[in-house]
Amino acid sequence: MNLLSKIFFLVYIGSQMLQAQSKEIQFLSGKDAEHTKEWDFWISGGRKAGKWSTINVPSHWEQQGFGSYNYGRDYVTYGRNFRFNDETGLYKHQFTVPDSWKRKKISIVFEGSMTDTEVKINGQSAGAIHQGAFYEFKYDITDKIKFGKKNTLEVKVSKMSSDKSVNNAERLADYWILGGIFRPVYLEASPQEHISSTAIDAKADGTFRANIHLKGINSANTVKVEILDADNIKVGESLMTIKKGDTLKQIQLSVKNPQRWTAETPNLYKARFTLHKNRKIISKTDEKFGFRTIEIRKGEGIFINGTKVKMKGINRHVWWPETGRAVTANIDLMDVQLIKEMNMNAVRCSHYPPNKSFLKICDSLGLYVLDELAGWQKKYSTEVGKKLVKEMVMRDANHPSVIFWSNGNEGGHNFDLDGEFAKHDLSARPVIHAHHKPGNAFNGIDCNHYEDYYSTKKILEGENIYMPTEFLHAQDDGGGGTSLADYWELHWNSKKGAGGFLWAFADEGLVRTDFNNQIDVNAINAPDGVVGPHREKEGSFYAIREIYSPVKIDLKKLPDDFKGNIPVENRYHFTNVNECKFEWKLMKFKTPFSADSGFDINATGKMVAPDIHPTEKGIIQLNLPLNWKENDALLLTATDPSGKEIYTWTWKISSNDIISKQFQHTLNKEFPVSVSENDSLFILKSNEKEFAIGKKDGLLKSVTVDKKGKKMTFKNGPVFVNGTMELSSARLFTEGENQLIELKYKNGNKIIWKLNSNGILELHYEYSMSGDHQFSGVSFDYPENYVISAKWLGKGPYHVWKNRWQGQTYNVWQNLKNSIRTGSSPWIYPEFKGYFDDISWLQLDTAEGKITVGTKEEKMFVRLFDFYGINGAEGYPKLPPGNISFLDAIPPLGNVLAFNINDKTQSLGPESEPNHLDGTFKRTLYFYFGIPESGDEKKQFTMPEVNILTD
Repeated sequence: MNLLSKIFFLVYIGSQMLQAQSKEIQFLSGKDAEHTKEWDFWISGGRKAGKWSTINVPSHWEQQGFGSYNYGRDYVTYGRNFRFNDETGLYKHQFTVPDSWKRKKISIVFEGSMTDTEVKINGQSAGAIHQGAFYEFKYDITDKIKFGKKNTLEVKVSKMSSDKSVNNAERLADYWILGGIFRPVYLEASPQEHISSTAIDAKADGTFRANIHLKGINSANTVKVEILDADNIKVGESLMTIKKGDTLKQIQLSVKNPQRWTAETPNLYKARFTLHKNRKIISKTDEKFGFRTIEIRKGEGIFINGTKVKMKGINRHVWWPETGRAVTANIDLMDVQLIKEMNMNAVRCSHYPPNKSFLKICDSLGLYVLDELAGWQKKYSTEVGKKLVKEMVMRDANHPSVIFWSNGNEGGHNFDLDGEFAKHDLSARPVIHAHHKPGNAFNGIDCNHYEDYYSTKKILEGENIYMPTEFLHAQDDGGGGTSLADYWELHWNSKKGAGGFLWAFADEGLVRTDFNNQIDVNAINAPDGVVGPHREKEGSFYAIREIYSPVKIDLKKLPDDFKGNIPVENRYHFTNVNECKFEWKLMKFKTPFSADSGFDINATGKMVAPDIHPTEKGIIQLNLPLNWKENDALLLTATDPSGKEIYTWTWKISSNDIISKQFQHTLNKEFPVSVSENDSLFILKSNEKEFAIGKKDGLLKSVTVDKKGKKMTFKNGPVFVNGTMELSSARLFTEGENQLIELKYKNGNKIIWKLNSNGILELHYEYSMSGDHQFSGVSFDYPENYVISAKWLGKGPYHVWKNRWQGQTYNVWQNLKNSIRTGSSPWIYPEFKGYFDDISWLQLDTAEGKITVGTKEEKMFVRLFDFYGINGAEGYPKLPPGNISFLDAIPPLGNVLAFNINDKTQSLGPESEPNHLDGTFKRTLYFYFGIPESGDEKKQFTMPEVNILTD
């Protein structure tokens, strides 16, 4: 547990103790999935069925080795008549209660149980069976408790509900369907006269109202509320009289100039409610809250405290691979921190209310929350739904982070429930419908899912605010950060654009206790995240981080007349750029044959952050030393007012031409060069190196690297990845001391091979292209299974797509060979294969030796081996020929929702269109095979850990 986690845990426990001062708590289960207690357990079907044993509570019984696994779409997988495993679990647990509770009101509280839950205390029913898996419920069991004796708790839990609407709403869904008591169970003892709950409405102007729910009031008393700020200083109070039999009182006061709550400024206050009798406190409860006002201005936008706010959001399931939806406060903390690390400001609780600690953390760290009633494409009945809305809203109403109630998902909206939320929420937050069909706007907000770029544009021209509660579905490597830049610019610049919520945060991979603890994502159903099951960061994570950076810097390359001025746009809603900090660094990159990767820092500096108000533009002035151009790269890091890194940008200073010359200067041994030919080959030779070029096609046929005739299997290139290679002429000629082979093709393409005296094999090629193409450039062949690792100077460490180049920075990166596919086991990132951006040089460490390839021109992409962005009946998108490519253009990637067919992704926006090429492309590559005989290249080669600059 890191320091921040420890601090949070202590604060969280402290807050629980404060809230419990008038309510004494006795846990019957453990407090979370990490701290459990054993109960007796029996299950009706599946593994370990029909015999009593023990189980850890809270947990899902599948994760404890009981029962059978179900995914909510099994009825599709196995046929519409498939019957889910309707397993029933019986729990038994004995407990005692202290004698001091004899005159108190005693309740048993379940924070979450899947699904129908019947409770008995000492053989007596505690109350009606609870239906609904994700909701906190309680029973008054005062008259059933035995003091001074053992009490027996019996709980019967059915995985599937006897209510068809409950199954339709939350069980027949696109996620794992688990069983059991998965959140804590505890006893709650209150005075006979007590405050049972509160509902707070605190507006941005300092107006404070609260509904105080009372129980057992048998005489005249007083109730007081005190408002305490972050320093525990009282800033307001009010007192009122209550009468015998009162069950609800509303209290009101005003606080002058409150510190307002937003996701950028999560200022929290504490409301202390005390019930007095004969001037003594007999009941007390503390509630954290924030002063903030939510408005939907139809046709304008969503306003927080009078400022228009756009959602940079993501959908999040409550999830951990080993424990399913039974989690811990530290997992919740980690998730909020990761969401904020992506520079997001919002989260949708899909598709059910989260556990309580998550909302507390959103309050304290700052995220806008859509708190959702379950209803995955089908709805609860009105009878059941009313009860569940009440349980959800009464639990969550005081969280300032919750700015919307969501009444179901994608058609799972029972319109009869829309009015139920305000009955229990004094602040009357807006209710939305997270739908997937056009024309279903509600409360002035259209939340339609998975519109393409152009239909999004059309919706934004309509009458409603548009805030898609799901978009850019991130199965495998598609969606997420892919195409996001275009969508975000559309929303940011549109009057009615309110941002949206990507699908989804984490791959929902489950540790299968019936399959040797392998992680299962249920084929293509659940790998939908921008992080893996254990929060492994995909390439989209970093792309999102740059795209959503509230300090927006669009400078792609340093201009020739650069004098330290960098244009910046403030995309915060409430924060001035002058509250942030900036630091620059000047760097020298490691060279190809150095023993390590990375860079050396030559100079650093800080600057005064400019005064740029939200939504305005300005300039950051870097005071660089006079010799700054002698360095290879410039790095700039921005940190937010709390000291967290916003993003790190890098720019190359040295051109590839200069970098290639620096490399050549390290090869200070020279040898004579000769050329010969036979019936089928031209042969270039220098010292021990020999290169055979085919006369019929101009392709490299073989590479010999020493006098023993050792060969390297790098060959069959350069194949132009578009068009044909029909040779029209071939000739040998001399240029100074160098021997050259020129090959011309009938389509106008040209290749020149040149062997230099320092052992570098140089390749110049040119080709003409017109029209729309997925890629352009040349390819070679090399056996993938011979490769050990790669080191490169360029953008990284993750691969890119034409429509997801963001999030990668310049460095000398290094990565061990792997066959990782995004969204698949074993989730070890970054992936080795893919398209890599803006490469100056690449070095492959292979079983045959080192292969180093560089370019003298700018902006080269390298393709490494075979990989696909989307898994399906076919892999998408299609690949160039060969398996190592040096490209001037690479393809965009779509997402799983039909945009990939035949690689047609243009509906996702301008960046997702194919490459519109027209002209002649020229590039020079240089190849060096083996290790030079000079310099520090003979030092032992080691593989340091990848240093991700943006972390």
